[in-house]
Amino acid sequence: MNTQKQLLTKAKLDFHSNLPKRHVGILGGTFNPIHLGHLVIAEQVYEQLCLDKVLFLPDKIPPHRGVKKDIPDIASDDRVNMIKLAIRDNMHFDLDMTDIRRGGVSYTYETIKLLKDLNPNTEYYFIIGGDMVENLPKWSHIDELIQMVHFVGVCRKGFEKKSKYPILWVNTPELEISSSMIRQRVKKGQSIKYLVPDDVAWYIEDRGLYND
Repeated sequence: MNTQKQLLTKAKLDFHSNLPKRHVGILGGTFNPIHLGHLVIAEQVYEQLCLDKVLFLPDKIPPHRGVKKDIPDIASDDRVNMIKLAIRDNMHFDLDMTDIRRGGVSYTYETIKLLKDLNPNTEYYFIIGGDMVENLPKWSHIDELIQMVHFVGVCRKGFEKKSKYPILWVNTPELEISSSMIRQRVKKGQSIKYLVPDDVAWYIEDRGLYND
């Protein structure tokens, strides 16, 4: 490395070290579709951990799923549009397109590494359900990942609050809502009012999603 490059690198490091740390939550998933349960979890984590922001991070291709035979192939644009509609009135929620833009399988390790490289002065808090906490040993590069991000576990009925990895546990209201339930209700012609934001319900109906 030449002297000029060394000076530029040092200046960049000094600049970031003088900035205040930001604390940002990440809620990842397919959001197929996003529902009120997602929003409640994000709001509770934001408030209880005193975060600066919570990012909604839609997957391009989720890594932790088996055969997708019962899950409709909804375009990424539709999932992203529904997130935008769901979070647009909350100033501390934001959409992050890192995985969608990168394409391919959305491995958390690669996503966090990229985000940390782009935002070295940000502490990230990755939000997962109690059921996913049990599967952490199977995650790609988990030992490196726990050094890069704080895992936030959302307590769920039937799952113990224990893990060999450091977990920040957060209690949230237990809403028995899932994306699969919403898809099934739409397919059967049943109401999804009060399960998703009104604008998301309108979008699903207008686009004819989940009818087949």
